[in-house]
Amino acid sequence: MLGTYGPPAALLALCTAFSIASPQFRTWTNLRNVLDSASVLAVITVGLTFVLLLGAIDLSIEGVMAASGLSVALLLANNRNDVDLGFVAIIAAVALGACFGLANGLLSTRLRIPSFMTTLGVSAIGIGVATVLFGGIQPTISSPAVAEWANGQVLGLTRLTFVAAFVVVVGVLIQRYTRIGRYARVIGGAEDLAALSGVRVARYKTLAFTLAGALYGLGGVMVTIQLGSGIVAAGAGQNFTAITAAVVGGTLLSGGRGGVIQSVVGVLIVTVLANGLVLIGVSPYVQKAVQGIIVVAAVAITTWPLRERMRVVK
Repeated sequence: MLGTYGPPAALLALCTAFSIASPQFRTWTNLRNVLDSASVLAVITVGLTFVLLLGAIDLSIEGVMAASGLSVALLLANNRNDVDLGFVAIIAAVALGACFGLANGLLSTRLRIPSFMTTLGVSAIGIGVATVLFGGIQPTISSPAVAEWANGQVLGLTRLTFVAAFVVVVGVLIQRYTRIGRYARVIGGAEDLAALSGVRVARYKTLAFTLAGALYGLGGVMVTIQLGSGIVAAGAGQNFTAITAAVVGGTLLSGGRGGVIQSVVGVLIVTVLANGLVLIGVSPYVQKAVQGIIVVAAVAITTWPLRERMRVVK
């Protein structure tokens, strides 16, 4: 009950508390800011959720976002070269992210390298690629079509917010109606039993990592379009934030439980918390400490019912 209804109740309690503490919080302008701020985090957290359902971990978010972000900045009209692939550049950048995710999956399943080390290494590779692409000169996007699309609004919200909503819907459909989503939960619950039941564990783990990498790449593209230029730090801090959001929402690090909807609730909790603390004048340093306390508390609460079965904690 606590794991299922606790996160939505916590989100409602936060909204109520901040609405009382700061009248500005409940304005439409601020609500729009919250939704726009949550868009990139929602996209990458949806991807991360499929990896966490496996019982694995993915620390490659920052590197994949950096490489994809610099790639799209250099493939659109920019101040560094004469290349202008238009929206094809976005597809190419997302495909690059998928390739990083594929590497994560193959290294973890074929070479039997723990996902913690595999994804950490791939993240370093991604940052290295991004640094080389940066080349000491920041690429600035000069494509009028992309700028107009990114800055345009629908119903008062940016188009990137609707992109995030679309990704969430697709993520829910994948989780519920495809083998990748269903088997991810099964593998995370009991990988050995899944293999004995005929599930091709290596295949579906690799597909889950590839899907996650594609969404990290899309997240890097969204950040780059928002900024109007490519930077190596496009994904800085997103590893911790995305994991925090997923765990706070009820997706277990041990795998097998949670899902896209739960993780999105966690994204809203993290975003509302950050927004509300700023409005009431809390220091950014204190905000980081609060996030750390919340993630530890969330892990303790969500794993409490499983404590008797968790004989070994790694």
